[in-house]
Amino acid sequence: MIDRQTLVAACDTLLQPARFKDYTVNGLQVAGRSRVTRVLSGVTACQALLDEAVAWEADLLLVHHGYFWKNEPVAVTGMKQRRLKTLLSHDINLLAYHLPLDAHATLGNNALLGERLGFSASGCADGELGEGLLWLGAPPPGLDSRALAAHVGERLGREPLLVEGHRGEVGRVAWCTGGAQDMLSAAAEAGAELFISGEISERTTHIAREMGVSYLAAGHHATERDGVRALGEWLANEFGIEHRFVDIDNPA
Repeated sequence: MIDRQTLVAACDTLLQPARFKDYTVNGLQVAGRSRVTRVLSGVTACQALLDEAVAWEADLLLVHHGYFWKNEPVAVTGMKQRRLKTLLSHDINLLAYHLPLDAHATLGNNALLGERLGFSASGCADGELGEGLLWLGAPPPGLDSRALAAHVGERLGREPLLVEGHRGEVGRVAWCTGGAQDMLSAAAEAGAELFISGEISERTTHIAREMGVSYLAAGHHATERDGVRALGEWLANEFGIEHRFVDIDNPA
């Protein structure tokens, strides 16, 4: 068992959320009981994940996508009321880290995606949102864009959408998990021949083709499962508490 504030302070020290200009609140979003024995983690604090936390009698829910996003409606009604009522009525803490968990050098979504895909990371191209969001490196040798798409699909268990802008073997890749399709131009300027993120917009296709960079939309959820699980495991090891990761399926 660990004091909640000690646990939150450890996460804040590890992830340094103050470095980031984010779209949401990083850290403790909803306060529950003051002592923590069980942490349940998942990508998004949807109702299905909340129900899992209740059923497992978790003290703290750890997520990548929490609540209180910039420009969202502030009224606590409907879905938002039901979600908050679930947390408050069961005295469950909600702890969320968005961009800080994308960027962390070892436990972050980008670091772990590169590791899962077998990429040799060579550095990061820093941007205005904070350091460590756009990663650069080399893929396994001898693969063109189509072969890399098949490789990514096999490693993530989800077939990606490929826009083929680069022809021939891919020697340099860039990646940023989640909804980072608009980093495609920055990836191209950094010398990438293929860029991987989670989502795609209509404009992405034209940018990729015209800049000569292939683009893989590998799934927002699929590219962001590893960071929060790793953070939960780190907490379990650090404080001797229980941790369970629950993957709520999401095709997006």
